[in-house]
Amino acid sequence: MNPAFHAAIAAARRRQEQEEERMTPYNTDDLNGWEFKIVRSTFGRFSNQEIVQRLIAEEAQNGWEMLEKFDDHRIRFKRRVDKRSLHSGGSLDPYRTSYGANRTFIPSIAAAVGLLLVTGILLASRGKLDNDSLPPLIIAGTVLLILLVVLVVRRK
Repeated sequence: MNPAFHAAIAAARRRQEQEEERMTPYNTDDLNGWEFKIVRSTFGRFSNQEIVQRLIAEEAQNGWEMLEKFDDHRIRFKRRVDKRSLHSGGSLDPYRTSYGANRTFIPSIAAAVGLLLVTGILLASRGKLDNDSLPPLIIAGTVLLILLVVLVVRRK
């Protein structure tokens, strides 16, 4: 991908981290015996109260308590360090910070589908791919794109 795009993404993440630092000031007493984390939803799924309740219940399995909801994308949790032994032992990572599709999965799939479609069109326009091969390539790209959308919607 383009270096300017990566720089813009990195700058946006730095701004978000700085904002979270301002929103979550801790003194020594706050930190003594506690650990904190922020769980993020790439697609703002925390606007749905059922999803928020499900997240709270899942996090409680590992001893986490909801502290506050910043917005539809971020919820902060805390837990006593002595509750680390509560790890559910299941597939749920007690230190997860993403809910739903992670930040790199969706763009990676979208880029792959786009690359597949562009490659097919370029090959066809240069005569390296006959016109009979182009429709299956477009169909394959479209099916992948539909699968991507279904994955995102199912996780809501």
